[in-house]
Amino acid sequence: MKIGIIGAGNIGGNLTRRLTALGHEVAVANSRGPETLKELAEETGAKAVTAAEAASGAQVVVVTVPLKNVPDLPAGLLDGAAEGVAVIDTGNYYPKERDGRIDAIEDGGLTESRWTEQHLGHRVVKVFNGTYAQDLLERPLPAGDPERLAVPVASDDEAAKRVVRALADELGFDTVDAGGIDESWRQQPATPVYGLRAGVEAVTRALAEASPERPAAHRA
Repeated sequence: MKIGIIGAGNIGGNLTRRLTALGHEVAVANSRGPETLKELAEETGAKAVTAAEAASGAQVVVVTVPLKNVPDLPAGLLDGAAEGVAVIDTGNYYPKERDGRIDAIEDGGLTESRWTEQHLGHRVVKVFNGTYAQDLLERPLPAGDPERLAVPVASDDEAAKRVVRALADELGFDTVDAGGIDESWRQQPATPVYGLRAGVEAVTRALAEASPERPAAHRA
């Protein structure tokens, strides 16, 4: 597939490494410009581009930037993407440590990914937001392995969810359907599933045990 990755931090960088190794055509962008991605491009064979170029013609676009930077992404970012593009959102809201207060999340009751959707103007698939970046390199296992890790996947776009679940399987991870984006609070920071290294059964149980009330440490 043609995949655009916007954000080249820990998650974005390791997804670039894995997806190129699996044979996908990957274009990667960050906020500082393609010239700053020369080493990653040389290491992986991915193409270093601008954010708009990364999305152009892409069948999958991964948005993996700090939540506070989502509004700074180019307007109409996904206009040139392939029809039916699956948009992956790996983002998390850290009001105290990084993002500052986002009123629509704090007061409006929006899930983090619903807020991201509103800025992107496109439905997203929330996945890998609670995954340790190094696990993308070190913990992939074949289907059926009892030690295989599972990740929750939430989206209102069922077709895109199927694409992303298949891609996660290719990357070496099981998936658990975590419902729609309004239910994606179940996998946000400070929930039982966030950062959980476990299989399908434990991930399913952790999603069910989540509380919609965010603890004070994760509120602005």
